[in-house]
Amino acid sequence: MTVDELAIGEVAARTGLAVSAVRYYESEGLIEAYRTGGNQRRFPRDTLRRIGFVRAAQRVGLSLDEIRDALARLPTSRTPTRDDWSALAESWRPRIDEQIERLAKLRDDLDSCIGCGCLSLDTCALYNPDDAAASLGAGARYLLGNRPADAGID
Repeated sequence: MTVDELAIGEVAARTGLAVSAVRYYESEGLIEAYRTGGNQRRFPRDTLRRIGFVRAAQRVGLSLDEIRDALARLPTSRTPTRDDWSALAESWRPRIDEQIERLAKLRDDLDSCIGCGCLSLDTCALYNPDDAAASLGAGARYLLGNRPADAGID
């Protein structure tokens, strides 16, 4: 093994991931390994940065598909540079800004939902009869910015 390649246990130890998580990232196409003659995985050293990127992206709420798409924009003929990583991080800005807005709205509106004091499905059903908000998508639709009128509720 050369200094430019890492065994799976080394990758796990250096990144704080379980070995199974490293395997999962590989199976999802987020990182790549090659096999030695003895069928052992070896990872290029830049795998550590890729995993750091994946974990940071997950923390800000990006899906694995979004992360995979971002990683696909990195050069394959060389180790990505600081500028490459910076360009990827900058591409997240709109997504992060949107998430900040959603979280601020949730923070600001959560007290009105909890503060009403009803704690009753009977009363709250007035705002969402027959689960009409389900047609707007998953999650707490009104806390995410939808209004009853969006679901056809007057």
